[in-house]
Formats: sequence, structure tokens, C-alpha cells
Amino acid sequence: MNKPMRRVGIAMLVMVTLLLANITYIQVVKADSYRTDSRNQRVLYDEYARQRGSIISQYDGQVLADVVATNDKLKFQRRYLNGPMYSPVTGYYSVNYGAGGLEKSEDDILNGSDPRLFVRRLSDMVTGRDPRGGNVQLTINPAVQQAAYNAMTSKGYTGAVVAMNPKTGEILAMVSTPSYDPNPLASHDSTEQRNAWNQFANDPKNPMLNRAISETYPPGSTFKLVVAAAELANGAKPTDQVSTAPNVQLPGTNVTLENYGGETCPGNTFADALAHSCNVPFATFAGQLGADKLRQTAANFGIGMTDLTIPQKVAASGLGALDSTAALYQSGIGQRDVRLTPLQDMLMAATVANGGMAMKPQLIKKLLAPDLSDLEGYTPQELTGQPAMSQANADILKQMMEASENNTAGGGKRANVKIASKTGTAEHGNDPKNTPPHAWYTAFAPADDPQIAVAVIVESGGNRGLEATGGTVAAEIGRAAINAQLGGG
Repeated sequence: MNKPMRRVGIAMLVMVTLLLANITYIQVVKADSYRTDSRNQRVLYDEYARQRGSIISQYDGQVLADVVATNDKLKFQRRYLNGPMYSPVTGYYSVNYGAGGLEKSEDDILNGSDPRLFVRRLSDMVTGRDPRGGNVQLTINPAVQQAAYNAMTSKGYTGAVVAMNPKTGEILAMVSTPSYDPNPLASHDSTEQRNAWNQFANDPKNPMLNRAISETYPPGSTFKLVVAAAELANGAKPTDQVSTAPNVQLPGTNVTLENYGGETCPGNTFADALAHSCNVPFATFAGQLGADKLRQTAANFGIGMTDLTIPQKVAASGLGALDSTAALYQSGIGQRDVRLTPLQDMLMAATVANGGMAMKPQLIKKLLAPDLSDLEGYTPQELTGQPAMSQANADILKQMMEASENNTAGGGKRANVKIASKTGTAEHGNDPKNTPPHAWYTAFAPADDPQIAVAVIVESGGNRGLEATGGTVAAEIGRAAINAQLGGG
């Protein structure tokens, strides 16, 4: 072979090699990114050619999200039943804006691409059967969700409600208000989608924020449950004497911390201090316990976890630096830098209800195949593996919480349901004394055989302004959720 021919041959060999390398790069290395690229219309048409699976409740199989057939290029459209009520649970599924919430975390099951559905996909190809996605069965109880949502929206409250079976971790309700309707986002009309997205995204009330798991707040006096658990573990007894003084000076400062309204504590025991939510004793407890004991007890309730998912990611709660005795005093009443999600606040009551052991919250009961056969079930799991308190101390704290409920105002009480609870009134903002406080209520019932634990936050006092308290604003909402779970309410 002469030299020119040899050069041509080498050049062609190099080009073929480069072509093979490029094909390999595209089909192997970049395949997934091209497949998931939102501009890839083939993937979009393929996904919408499959009937997306439903999201259903374990209670009577009530459907929260399904699909309807269409006459356009995208053959199926997502539909949400009672969209605003369930959007914190379901999330959204949109052609232009992707997916959020459960729609995103369980997308592989719902769109049918999960490896556990491989045999089903193969069977669909062989038989010519229309391909379908799997289904997600949730732990949500629609009656509890409805009761909590109605109680919040009927008064126009901003906040959240979250409820759970304290023995299993199954989430019974997850409400965030104001909410949004995901149905316009699921439309195949791009203009309708865009208008809805812009409306939700630009709303200063932030309706797409799931306040139950994605926002943290100062918990106020509900945090006294953690301080009480640490104090009991430190050897305290409910009958121990405490200060009844209306205020206490923060160590190392000229600042005083006072009881609600500047009043003296109506009782002089540890149990009285919780029942009447006296700040001075609990601030003093926290200072005496120290940062390490307080932080360890909080950690056993789940506070500080950064990897909690339900399966949506839950924002981390925390205590802050606790870098001085004054900071401990303020943190002991759930102020300073203490921040909890409503889900975490609920876990405090749920842990007491479950004999001192925190259970991992879970929103999914089962993953189901298109024919509703089981793919995977979820079993109860302990949250941290360490009890937050002993069974004996949990029983003591339960009785103290029953006394707290007896002193708590608000509607929804039933003579045949014994509730154990703790309220909170949390200062916040740049001018906390002149800013309506957040109103909290965390509880479980029945006290002697708990079936539900619940936490409620109503931001900035709801409709009561500076006079708001957990009892006057949040308690009746929590009791509405409890009554819906127990029936007869």
C-alpha cells in the first residue's frame, strides 16, 4: 500500500474510532441525563403514554390522585381529588414544572419504571396490554385530614397540623395552610400551567411550602416536654418543690425572664409547673441540667436529625448553640434558638404516648403493582434506637400532661375522651413583645391507650392577635383531629 492510501486508511480508522467512542459516550455515559432532560419530547410522550399509578389511602382505598384519558398527544392527565386539602401529601406532577412532594419521591413507582415492575413491563410488551404505573397506598386517614383542614381553613389560619399513630409511626394527617390546588399544574395547557405556577410562586403567603415538614418555628412551652423528660431522668419527682416567683434574672445579664403575663406560678411543685406552664421553673431546670443533658434528651426525641424522610425530606429541628446559662434558661421554655418542625413537635407527644420510644414517621403504607398486588410493605421502625425516656417516666409525664389538658381552654373536649396535652405560646420576630405569638398544641389520646398524637401550629396568633395562646387558638384544632380519628366527634 502506498503512503497516501495508508494515510487515508489511518484517518478513516481514527474517525470510526471517534465515532464509536462518541456513540458509547452518548448511549452509556450521557444516556440517563438525556433521558431525563425536560426537553426530550420522546421521553415525555412515552411517560404520558403510560397510565400513571394512583395515590390512595389505606382507609377504604379512597383515591387522592388518579389520571383521566385525554385526546391530545399526552394521553393521560393527572387529576387530584380535593387538591388543596391533600397537596402537602401528594405534591404535584406537571409537564413543564416536573414533580414535587410524593409525586417526585415515588415517581419511579408511579410512572412504572421502577425495577420491581420489570416483569409487568415485559408482560405488557408481550401481550400488547396498555402499560401502567404502580400505585402508592398512604397511611393518611381522610377523616382526620378533612377535620384538620376544615378547622384551619374555616378561620383562615396560616400554619400546619400533623397527626400520627404513636405506636406505629403512621402519619394520619398532614395539613399545611394556606394551600394550593395542583390540578392547574397538571393541565396540558402550558398557559394554564404557567399562570398557576406564577400565582403560587409569587403569593407572599407561600402556599406551596409544606409547613408541616419544611418550616421550623420556636416551639414555646411545648418544648417543656423535653425539659421535663430530662429532669425526670435526672431524678426529679413530680412532687418536688419549685419556685413560684413571677420572674427570674438570666444569669450573667440584667434581663429577666417571666411567667406568662408576669404572674406567679399557681402551684409550687414540678407537676404544677407543667400543668400551669410556668416559665421560671423550666428555665431554671434547663440551666441546672446543662447543654449536654438537654441536647442528648432532645436527640432521643429526634431533634437534630438531618436525614429524616417520610419519604419527603423533613427539615432539621435544633436547639441552637446553648453556649451560656442565659441561653439555656431561654431555651428551656422553647425560645432563643430552639426551632422545631410541626412534625417534630408532634413527635414529642407521640414519644410520651409510646412509653418513651420515638417511632419513625412514615407516610407510605404499601407500594402496589398496577393490579393492586403488594410490591413492598413498610413496617414500624424506631426513630433513633434509643428511648427518649423510661416507661416509668413516660407514665409520669403522661399524667402531668393530663393535668395540663385540664387547664387548657378551647373547644372540642369530650367527656369520654381523656387527652394528654401541652400548649405553647411562642414569641418570634424582631419585636416579639408587639408581634402576635405563634399558638401551639401538641397532644395524644386516649391517654390510657393512645391511638393518635397531633401537633398544631397557628402562625402569629391566628385571629386573636397579641392575646393568642395555644389553648384559645390551636387546641380546638388538635381536638378536632383527635375526635375524627376516634370517631363520634
